[in-house]
Amino acid sequence: MLENPRSPRVRAVAKLTKRSARTETGLFLLEGPQAVREALSYRPEAIVELFATPSAWDKHGDLRQAATAADVRFEYVTEFVLAAMADTVTPQGVVAVARQTPTSVRDIFAAAPRLVAICEEVRDPGNLGTIIRAADATGADAVVLTGRTVDLYNPKVVRSTTGSLFHLPVSVGGELPDVIERAHAAGLQVVAADVKGDDLLAARAEGVLARPTAWLFGNEAHGLEEPALELADRALRLPIFGRAESLNLATAASVCLYESAFAQRA
Repeated sequence: MLENPRSPRVRAVAKLTKRSARTETGLFLLEGPQAVREALSYRPEAIVELFATPSAWDKHGDLRQAATAADVRFEYVTEFVLAAMADTVTPQGVVAVARQTPTSVRDIFAAAPRLVAICEEVRDPGNLGTIIRAADATGADAVVLTGRTVDLYNPKVVRSTTGSLFHLPVSVGGELPDVIERAHAAGLQVVAADVKGDDLLAARAEGVLARPTAWLFGNEAHGLEEPALELADRALRLPIFGRAESLNLATAASVCLYESAFAQRA
């Protein structure tokens, strides 16, 4: 059992809360039984180290079985050690270190996707994680991160995906013009979500969203810049029937992705 929260090994895990350490090592932190459960189920080969308190390991028998089946070794740690490793105050007794496994933009569009979410300059970790989760829920084929979008492996992003990070391909570091060019070459229309766009309800009536689509979502504060909007085939806005000034980015993205999912399955 690891008992010293100041040991070099514990400190190495704790450093993964910082982007510089994640970039240097190619690793990232998984916290909590749900995230570890999804990793063991869908990407067990990505797990490098797995740590748990004895009480948590006893409580989550399914994790023990999954780790054994995937030949993933685990190590007991004390509550103090786990607290030193984790980014959250309550990591629920389980922490893992995993390899970063982003997918290339080329491979994403070579797979003939029908629904993709492109995030341009999305800076809030919670928003990005929720968009990835919504993309997973709507059956989207991939998520592509461009520009200065927040680091995919930021602990808050990883937690917000609630495991969806391991369910669908996600690309990082792309430049928007190249991504849109590849989307067009793959036969997708690029639709920007923008408050100055056309009414989404009218587009729904026209059957526009039944086509293979890459939705383009912009920054929380200022949306999409004009050059980005010009790259899209069209822009659509969600109608607001009440008195709200606007919608949270992740909420709006969820609605847009579901609109396409409904239309494509009609």
